This record gives sequence, structure tokens and C-alpha cells, in this order.
Amino acid sequence: MQPVMIVTGGSQGIGAAIARLAGARGYAVALTYQTSRDRAEAVAAEITAGGGRAIAVQAEMADEASILALFHRVDATFGPLTVLVNNAGTPGPAGKIDAITAAVLDAVLAVNVRAPFLLIREAVARMATDRGGGGGAIVNISSRAAELGGANEWIQYAASKGALDSLTIGAAKELGPRGIRVNAVSPGLIQTELHARSGLPDRLERLLPGVPMGRVGSAEEVAQAVLWLASDEASYISGAIVPISGGR
Repeated sequence: MQPVMIVTGGSQGIGAAIARLAGARGYAVALTYQTSRDRAEAVAAEITAGGGRAIAVQAEMADEASILALFHRVDATFGPLTVLVNNAGTPGPAGKIDAITAAVLDAVLAVNVRAPFLLIREAVARMATDRGGGGGAIVNISSRAAELGGANEWIQYAASKGALDSLTIGAAKELGPRGIRVNAVSPGLIQTELHARSGLPDRLERLLPGVPMGRVGSAEEVAQAVLWLASDEASYISGAIVPISGGR
């Protein structure tokens, strides 16, 4: 059977790169978007034009009903899920900790922490061997911010990714006996639109001196690591958090 992958937040940046590479490697891909319908459909069309299968699904990561609808759509369109990639995330506005609001915290934690819990729950219902599934893999997209702390910029984002790292480790231990591997990648400074969209257009240039390899990474480099973790080549790897950061 054709393997099936869900990539949340797949309309741009790292998510789009993962979706494209998955399609090229034979996965049927369901990529989600919140508002960027045209961009998401363009990624799906690119996969289809290359001979693959893909759909773009509007999904609100902060809404449980929307997450459930996503899985029902994938069930009906592609069949049993093989890989879940929890990529969708939001940093919230840049700023210092004494300016943070409850509304910002709620929004960041809903997308970056609560949604992965709910997505994993639904993936387990379909993949776990003790529930009739064939096993599978989950890859969470974390961030080096989880260890670096995000001071003076995105402490709320860093804290949410720290929670995602803990979820990765715990879920790997719980789900290993049930046929599901759980890992994460932890990107550092990656060339995407995230920085400009968040009001920090010079962020990569400003932080580049702290990267031992002397360059920023690409979304495609992150995608390659994700597809490897999802593959049989990583069949004995679970609970790992792989830094993709040029040594930073």
C-alpha cells in the first residue's frame, strides 16, 4: 500500500519542503493550511504534476473539530495513515517577557502544544498495532529555541517547543511498544519567511555570527532529515531530537 503522510502547516517554508519531498518519494500527502489556500494548493498541484498524490486541507490547529475533520478527510481519501509530521506552529509577536499577554500565550500554546497532542492522539488511533494499525512514525518540528530560550524575542515560542520536546520523549516511550516511533527535528536558523512575518526581517543576518558553520540552513535540509526519520533507514531510532543548526 502507498504510504500516507500528513504535514501540518504545509503551504510554505519547512512544511512545503517536507510535503514536496514526501510526494517525490512516493507518499500520498495531505498538507494543511490555515489561510494560505492558494499556496497550499500550489504545493499539492506540484506534487500531483510530478506523478504523486496530494491534497490541501484547510485546518485550524487551535480547533479540535477541525483536526478531527482533517483525519476523516485523509481516511476517506488515502486510507491508513503512515506518518504524521507536526510542523504547524506560531511564534507569536516578538517581545520581552514583561510585555506578554494571556491572549498571546493561549494562541501559541494552542497551536504549538495542544494541537500536537490532539494530532498524535488521532494518529495513534489509526497507526497503533494494538488498535489494528500497521504502526508508523511521528516527526515533530521543534526548534533550537527550546534549549536556547528565546530571550528578548520569543520566550513563549521557546517554552512551547520545550514542551514539544518533552512530548516527543514521552510519546516515544509510550508508543514504541505499540509500533509507533516518535522523533523530532530541532531547526536553528533556517531561511524561511517566518522571521519577516514575525517582524524580525534582519534576524538571520543578526544571529549568523553565532553559527559555527557560517551559514543559515534551508527548508530542504530540514525536510531531508524529516523524511529520513520517517523512513525504514531510521527503524531503530525513537525519542531522538535531532538538531539541524550548523552547530549552533
